[in-house]
Amino acid sequence: MDHSAKLLLNLFLIYGAAKLLAEIFERLRQPAVVGEILAGTLLGPSLLGWVQPGDMLAGLAEIGVIFLLFTVGLETRSAAMVATSVGITARVLKDANVLFTRAARVILGAAVLDDILGMIVLAVVTSLSAGGIKYMQLAIVAAEAISFTLLILLFGPRIVRRLEPAVPGLKSSNPAFVLSILLCLGLSLASVYIGMAAIIGAFLAGLALADHSAKWRLHDKVQPVYEFLAPFFFVYLGTQVNVRTLAQRDLLEMVGVVCLLAIASKLIGCGLASLSMGWKDALRVGVGMVPRGEVGLIVAAVGLSLHTISDRIYTVVLLMSMITTLVAPPLLRLLFPAGTAPVEMAANE
Repeated sequence: MDHSAKLLLNLFLIYGAAKLLAEIFERLRQPAVVGEILAGTLLGPSLLGWVQPGDMLAGLAEIGVIFLLFTVGLETRSAAMVATSVGITARVLKDANVLFTRAARVILGAAVLDDILGMIVLAVVTSLSAGGIKYMQLAIVAAEAISFTLLILLFGPRIVRRLEPAVPGLKSSNPAFVLSILLCLGLSLASVYIGMAAIIGAFLAGLALADHSAKWRLHDKVQPVYEFLAPFFFVYLGTQVNVRTLAQRDLLEMVGVVCLLAIASKLIGCGLASLSMGWKDALRVGVGMVPRGEVGLIVAAVGLSLHTISDRIYTVVLLMSMITTLVAPPLLRLLFPAGTAPVEMAANE
């Protein structure tokens, strides 16, 4: 089989399996993302061995997660305060149709701190791989992350408003779409240069364009790109799971303990911090923060690639993310009854 045929076969297998299992999970009223991760595990080297987590899939995964966070940014208006989200959490909230409620906005706002802390942890992992923690490097990464985020939040929408009059005069058939893609890739690249994950810049690019998303129909134009690319990221995560480690009883016990701690820490910590909003919204915030997202998974994947963490620990982190993601949707459906989102959104306008 020549290179082109092999590439197309891999794309067909990955995308087809991801969408098939995503459809099954959605019919079961569960997050599609879990089906996509399981598709990667099924196709990966520890089971069928049809797909290897090589450079091609890693590259598609990186682009996919960039567009995932860019799309989330487009759906979160700057009036919603500081808002970002790890992809899985955003997907759960979006599937539950509660993305614009007050509690959801608090969840998304808190997630920006998760992102920054995740980048600091990523720096720790990288430092450990070099033989020790470089505290000055950690301080610089933290300062750059906070400064970069605040800079884009404050000035991004203003710059876009200044560019708006020039957009219709461009000769391109889709000038607004071209501008949005350039901004997404540019800020993603800037994030990488200052030591942050590209997804932070992608989200901030979406947020800067959010006020113009409806007018320029950006969501409709970007959505097909997202639908094609995002599954590759979750499949890539799944391909790196070593299923053989699941046969170890002590690992399953570790997964159970980690999941309990992960759920309890979010419910108690985030819930208590939100009590001023009332106990219902406090419970919503606690449950909404339970799903872990791709920033943590990126940290785990980097640690695995640098041999800082083992297959066992990576598997525990991935399973914890999947389980916490499965737990959240049914609870969110109970806590956000039908009609909650439109009513609360209208009240916040």
